[in-house]
Amino acid sequence: MGLPWIELTSIDQLNHIWNNSLTQPAVFFKHSTRCSISSMSLRAFERSWVIDDTQLFFIDLIAHRDVSNLLAEISHVEHQSPQAIVTKNNIVIYNDSHGTIDSEKIQQLIHS
Repeated sequence: MGLPWIELTSIDQLNHIWNNSLTQPAVFFKHSTRCSISSMSLRAFERSWVIDDTQLFFIDLIAHRDVSNLLAEISHVEHQSPQAIVTKNNIVIYNDSHGTIDSEKIQQLIHS
């Protein structure tokens, strides 16, 4: 992975990050390591992301389905894979999946 991803591996970690998204935006990327479409979406996201201080959280759906399921529940965003969910001020400001994940749009929303 080419970006400074923070791997989400536990429910406690997700709860902590979710609570902190009130003060700091968070980008969650759900990725299936067994899916070529997910790999293509991840590579496209990484190629167009301009590195800044935004926290990027990576969820391996195969290894951490429980974390992915909780994110779907607390964000009220139906699970898909691959998927990007972005929070700012504890509100989901963006979610999309597959080939329509747009890192440039995400960065515009975070910095507006």
